[in-house]
Amino acid sequence: MPSTERLHLPSSFGSRLQKSFDKYGQLCVGIDPHASLLEEWALEDTVEGLKSFSFAVLEAAVDRVAVIKPQVSFFERHGSRGFAVLEELAQKAAESNILVIMDAKRGDIGSTMDGYFDAWLGKTAPFMCDALTVSPYLGFDSLKEVMSESLERGKGLFVLAATSNPEGRQVQRAKTGELSVAADIYSSLEAANKVNVEANSRIGSFGAVVGATLNLSAFGLGSIQSDANQLTPLLAPGFGAQGAKLSDAGDLFGASAHRLLASVSRSVLSAGSAQIATAIDSAKAELASGLSHG
Repeated sequence: MPSTERLHLPSSFGSRLQKSFDKYGQLCVGIDPHASLLEEWALEDTVEGLKSFSFAVLEAAVDRVAVIKPQVSFFERHGSRGFAVLEELAQKAAESNILVIMDAKRGDIGSTMDGYFDAWLGKTAPFMCDALTVSPYLGFDSLKEVMSESLERGKGLFVLAATSNPEGRQVQRAKTGELSVAADIYSSLEAANKVNVEANSRIGSFGAVVGATLNLSAFGLGSIQSDANQLTPLLAPGFGAQGAKLSDAGDLFGASAHRLLASVSRSVLSAGSAQIATAIDSAKAELASGLSHG
């Protein structure tokens, strides 16, 4: 990861994300085709049902929202044929004007991490996407190489920092010196973004995954709510079915609300194929209202 020199790229992920925010707003629609949702859609829990569901969500999201976020596990559970659907979905999305974050939570070291990069973000990646979720829990420095390669490719990363699952608190709120683990990860992302952000951009290419249901101060992340000059984009699951309200987004993230990517899945997906576009429009309007009143 470059730390002393600024990389000048023709189109970084951060700049593309900013443009998408300006055009489509800050909603992210998850594509989570788990068995119960397929059943709600009157689809079989098969590869064919998986494909019908996923492509219907993509069609409803294009030209409505900035980003989609396929959850890789729900494709992987169908084996090689499920991955073939994901590959086809990625290709179809790449032909549209929507950004794609693959929610794969990859994280490893050395050649293994290089393999993950090739699969998701490399020049010949079969699963084409704009950004990938990654885990820093083999050490933040284990991500340096893939961060550098992502910048060269104009790609982005979203790094797990403070997740909404209760099991994560023991690790993420633990102290490493004066900072919590979550705050240390966030600080490292902010430092990388300050060095590598494109001129005149308010958003960097390296984001943090921060749960919308959390007390940020308890994780050492109170500065997110108070500092408007930070650059790290925030991918926030937890809206909708998990309890956080899109109408409260501005209050929840404060001065950093302009960097928020609010992720929804079940709350819109459960509307079914006939009503999903309407549900997305409703969620988008609620989020816009929440951000304007924050």
